[in-house]
Amino acid sequence: MDGMDGLIFGMIVCLLLPIYEAWKADDIWQKMLAFSSIETKSSIIILAISVSRNDWMIGLVGVIILSVGNAALMLLANVIKRANSASSRGFYG
Repeated sequence: MDGMDGLIFGMIVCLLLPIYEAWKADDIWQKMLAFSSIETKSSIIILAISVSRNDWMIGLVGVIILSVGNAALMLLANVIKRANSASSRGFYG
């Protein structure tokens, strides 16, 4: 196992921590935080694999996942926040 394989193995082990947190958490915000961490870590793993294989098309996919995934998570957080505020003040509030 060379250095890059050890690095990728360590990153996969670190990916298990937010998966466990998302599984155990009951609060929606804790789950969203854990899923954001999973998404970021998995895209960084994709970038590391693309560098080790010298395949820049895989790296491009990792960059797209990193940028679009975080934007989608921000939109989801905004929708949840508005839904919570709408439910507290009533439908026509």
